[in-house]
Amino acid sequence: MTGNLCIIPARGGSKRIPRKNLKLFRGKPILAWSVQAAIKCGLFHTVMVSTDDVEIAEVAQTYGAVVPFMRSEKNANDHATIADVLLEVIDAYSREGCQFDIACNLYPTAPFVTADDLKSGFQALVDTSFDVVLPIVAFSYPILRSLQRADDGRIDLNWPEFRDYRSQDLPKAYHDAGQWAFFKIATFLNTRTLLGPNTGSVIMPEHRAQDIDTLEDWTLAELKHQILFT
Repeated sequence: MTGNLCIIPARGGSKRIPRKNLKLFRGKPILAWSVQAAIKCGLFHTVMVSTDDVEIAEVAQTYGAVVPFMRSEKNANDHATIADVLLEVIDAYSREGCQFDIACNLYPTAPFVTADDLKSGFQALVDTSFDVVLPIVAFSYPILRSLQRADDGRIDLNWPEFRDYRSQDLPKAYHDAGQWAFFKIATFLNTRTLLGPNTGSVIMPEHRAQDIDTLEDWTLAELKHQILFT
């Protein structure tokens, strides 16, 4: 069997927002938004959730994902990387005789992701020679003009050599939107990273991305989501 695999990594442990992957986001578990976007886009032979948590597995299956096996204990702690999780999933499928060409790592707390986003990301991968494609967002302020702050409140530039540059003359900087990454499995098995020398990108507008690490982030994300998707 060949095709595309969607992997949604959703472990049970979460320190800053307890039970984060199951917390209701605008009326349904936040995990459900990712599962439904993956199913709706129609790209994937399989949409699976990798988890160590029985309740998360049940919710994932309720919304249409599959959980063919539970995540191992060694990849369910704070020290396991996303690459560790992806490799475990790919290996488990391989041992069952299931081979996939392309996979997508879709985060479980990415309610701003739409089916169209996933289609665009997939097309960006297959239309180029990149091994990985992920969404990025521009920093709203030039990071080369960022400040450091001492314990007594004193501030200074992190890069004082750029003190007299106009902000419009400084290069743009971007960060990972933290939503998804499409990748070619054969290459990933060798590089074991999503951010390697041949990783491409698509630019997402700032209003379509939101870190959700605190309860304040969560409230802001729900407000933005309601405006964008109502």
